[in-house]
Amino acid sequence: MVSCVEDVEEIGLQDDDEKELVIDDTDFDPTDWTEATHSNDADPDFDEVFEDLAVKRLDIVITEDRWQAMLDDMTDLYGTFGASRGGGGRPGGGGGPGGAATFTDEDPLFVPAEVFYEDNEWYRVGVRFKGNSSLQSSWQSGILKLSFKLDFDEFEDDYPQIKNQRFYGFKKLSLKNNYNDRSMLREKVATEIFRDAGLVASHTAFYTVYVDYGDGPVYFGLYTLVEEVDDTLIDTQYNDNDGNLYKPDGDAASFASGTYDEDEYVKKTNEDEEDFTDVESLLTLLHDGSRTSDPAAWRTSLEEVLDTDVFLKYLAVNTIIQNWDTYGRMTHNYYLYNNPDTKKLNWIPWDNNEALQTGNQQGSLPLNFSGLNASSWPLIGYLYADDVYRAKYDAYVSEVISGPFSTSIVQAKYSAYSALIAPYATTELNGYTFLNSSGDFQNAVNTLMSHAQSRASAVSSYLNN
Repeated sequence: MVSCVEDVEEIGLQDDDEKELVIDDTDFDPTDWTEATHSNDADPDFDEVFEDLAVKRLDIVITEDRWQAMLDDMTDLYGTFGASRGGGGRPGGGGGPGGAATFTDEDPLFVPAEVFYEDNEWYRVGVRFKGNSSLQSSWQSGILKLSFKLDFDEFEDDYPQIKNQRFYGFKKLSLKNNYNDRSMLREKVATEIFRDAGLVASHTAFYTVYVDYGDGPVYFGLYTLVEEVDDTLIDTQYNDNDGNLYKPDGDAASFASGTYDEDEYVKKTNEDEEDFTDVESLLTLLHDGSRTSDPAAWRTSLEEVLDTDVFLKYLAVNTIIQNWDTYGRMTHNYYLYNNPDTKKLNWIPWDNNEALQTGNQQGSLPLNFSGLNASSWPLIGYLYADDVYRAKYDAYVSEVISGPFSTSIVQAKYSAYSALIAPYATTELNGYTFLNSSGDFQNAVNTLMSHAQSRASAVSSYLNN
């Protein structure tokens, strides 16, 4: 592997929408650049980047100074590395301040790095750590297998050579570290079930990741590469990408009465347009008094702003597979896209590493949503209380359990994928893994197999009653 990185002079930090490192290593020639691999003129190559039955390799090369800047920034955000296990040592060496961390919604530092794949180099790619509680927990546990966000033209203003640089047509990609998932299958399989059910959801693939931060490549472990919703997903799975895309986060994401807050309906497209009438209308119509006085009129009005069929199918899949870390328990981990073809908000699932298990925070919701506070989670509670919508939900439950989440189909996925990734999952390195032993991996796969059977039984019981 040969990198174009030469000696650089770091000249400080700049404040922008996201933190970045200012650099002056601008004298290089992007010799590996081709239209198919690097240009934004090429269509996204899903077969190359998101091949299902393959484990591919990505190498990230970061200069020692930039790596240290990333670590120092993480210390500022989350406290001392390894603090929760009585550690305090710094990954990759170096000193720095420690102290207790507090929750932050501030993104970690972006730095330029080189990315290598199949003997080709991508230049000055924006790389940062990513995640919320999973990032903090991994860091404070002393696990350096952290999730990464890649943005291939993040630094194009500093390096004109990489203007509109893409990775086989992709501008942004997420490398998920499979936090809290010793099978390392849940992100991929759960997301795949949504897509197999006919819903819009990201493509995923398995990658080994090596990071060279000054002393040669270090195996950071097996990751799941995930397509970004605000990049190619809305470009390729909708006819038009000009609609408002939101990533709600906070109380407003619940759509409970009185929670409307434009700051919490985070826009990912059309950011400069102060038009939030679609999400505001959804909240207003959802709580309209006609819901109880004239349900037919309420449904008609609601369906003018929300694609209820998409939401109910999503709800059926999400509840069957069990996914607690999203709407119904948590006010995050979904997108809303106003599809220009229909002028309706579409629900898009996101961040599924906690799926396929009962989970935390009171656990995943039961199929009949017993115990759910309907006013706190009205998109579930109010729709399920409506006879027409409940019948549609039940029909989708039956469709999903006999199709994409049938026991035979999902267990076949687990068998194929676990055999594929086992050599890479079970050879992760101490300090770069969530496994305590290689046996943890197979035990986790066995648990998923049993889970598929138990969910089929649960659905049968629900539908028969």
